[in-house]
Amino acid sequence: MGLTTATQDPQPADALTAERHGPRPPKADQPHEGHPPPATKVAQAVRRGSGTRPKAACPPTSLHRTTRRSSRIVPRLRRALLATLLTTALVAPLSAAARPAIPAPPPATLTSALTPATLTSAYEANRADATEAARMAAAHGDPRRAAADRTLAAASRHLLAFDGRGNGRATEVLGDLTRATRIAVLVPGSDTSLDTYARFHRAASALYSDLTHRAAAGTRTRVAVVAWLGYTTPATVSTTVTTTTRADEAAPHLRAFVRDLRRVAPPAVRVSLLCHSYGSVVCGRAAQGTDADDIALVGSPGTGAGSVSGLHTRARIWAARGSADWVAHVPHVSTRLFGTTIGLGTDPVSRAFGARVFDAAGANHSGYFTPGSASLANLARITLGESSEVTRA
Repeated sequence: MGLTTATQDPQPADALTAERHGPRPPKADQPHEGHPPPATKVAQAVRRGSGTRPKAACPPTSLHRTTRRSSRIVPRLRRALLATLLTTALVAPLSAAARPAIPAPPPATLTSALTPATLTSAYEANRADATEAARMAAAHGDPRRAAADRTLAAASRHLLAFDGRGNGRATEVLGDLTRATRIAVLVPGSDTSLDTYARFHRAASALYSDLTHRAAAGTRTRVAVVAWLGYTTPATVSTTVTTTTRADEAAPHLRAFVRDLRRVAPPAVRVSLLCHSYGSVVCGRAAQGTDADDIALVGSPGTGAGSVSGLHTRARIWAARGSADWVAHVPHVSTRLFGTTIGLGTDPVSRAFGARVFDAAGANHSGYFTPGSASLANLARITLGESSEVTRA
């Protein structure tokens, strides 16, 4: 569920179709292939999860008691099956393999807090760290990671943070934070790492280009975009992606980053969080206590909350899903299984959730930041504070 633009995703994640993966697993109340539904009344009652009452003149029999026990067991089995189906729906689109550890230096140590005066030195320190990480990755025999690190170390890149260890983390700025009056922070979804960072950067770049074009008409509006890969994203093929665990770990880091951002930017800056796929879970868990003006959820499997009020934030909550996004088929449920809550809750584009739903037209799961798309235009309008211009779904 990584954040990408349509141009770099030749096999988009919305390819969860019957043509590729075959028929979906049967629902809990449907028979498997080759196994017809039970024919007897008692068996049908067990299958439906409701007991068959004995006639008034007939004392309860062991068969009736078995039926009543089954009526209690079946719902539990259904919930377990639903959790299994949820896991399958979330992890089936892509495959991933664990990578061996890649040597890298520890993150650069900044001698003072981030302020407008220390911003340039922070950029320089993190570029130097990325340069050393590229050297170490090359020596380790990993040209792919070395190339990714080397790209980020270029003089034209502005890194607020960099960590080349493991899957890697990076926070990159497009624009001038010290002058920006509108800042968008992009929060990516699963399988986003330094190895796939180029796709994430293209999405941030597409948004920045759209914003600068729109802001040109307003002489006092200055924009910046931050690509925040500030957490270890879950693998798409994992059980972690079906829970809020990784998002709960990331939330404090996102809150702290927004606080740092406001120290660097002008006092009247508006900050918007644009959260894609599993990144919307991170934003949902971080919403309370994060000083954001707007939070936009795109391609979201859920936030872990049942409604906007459950996010406990003053920010305006927006949500969108394109008509070609496979995440629409993810069961929006939350159930306890083996001591863990599986599922991410209410569908953010549903009426029950209560978000401001905007138009994403025919976007697929990877297409929300495609240049010229309805979704990108609306995300830019949200960032600029042009609420009345946002087209609703």
